[in-house]
Amino acid sequence: MAKSKKKVETVFLICEETGDYNYTLRRKPGGEKLRLKKYCPRVRKHTWHVEKKK
Repeated sequence: MAKSKKKVETVFLICEETGDYNYTLRRKPGGEKLRLKKYCPRVRKHTWHVEKKK
């Protein structure tokens, strides 16, 4: 039997302060939404980024 491939979806990390799409990730579906502290170039500091599907 052949193994079935898991679907990988593209998600975006959006800055909570500015609403900019700064990062993209490819991850498996399911699980909790990501909330990471990443660098935002517009405000030039680390801010919280949340995951959003497009």
